[in-house]
Amino acid sequence: MSASDLHIVLVEPEIPPNTGSIARLCGATDTVLDLVHPLGFSVDNKHLKRAGLDYWPHVRINNWDNFEAFLQDQDERHLYFLTTKTNRSYTEVRFKPGDKLIFGKETKGLPENILALYSDRCLTIPMSNPHIRSLNLAMAAGIVLYEALRQIRR
Repeated sequence: MSASDLHIVLVEPEIPPNTGSIARLCGATDTVLDLVHPLGFSVDNKHLKRAGLDYWPHVRINNWDNFEAFLQDQDERHLYFLTTKTNRSYTEVRFKPGDKLIFGKETKGLPENILALYSDRCLTIPMSNPHIRSLNLAMAAGIVLYEALRQIRR
């Protein structure tokens, strides 16, 4: 089973080092990176390149014009939306090849209408401290991706 059956989807990411770190994560795990535009930075941004180091040629990237175009081309049974606005933990799901782990922009997360439409597909990373709103995007992507890989590679 190849990890390439999994996708990390970044919807309108805003911070270049996060996207660069996630690209490096995707390269290391043979996971596809889907970038949903508009991006909050230029793809030639030096911080983006630095975070990905020299691994960019080893990352398979799909670019989407917008979130609607991405969603129209998907089988919703493979979509998982990561958000702080649900109580369902990512550990409660049995991930399968072809699943897409979808993360929203750093400052706003995913659109409320999408979370409502796909409420049964929303997952969160539980946190114990109520004073912390969320984790860093790259850290969150790594946590959920490695759980999905662990399950698929059993």
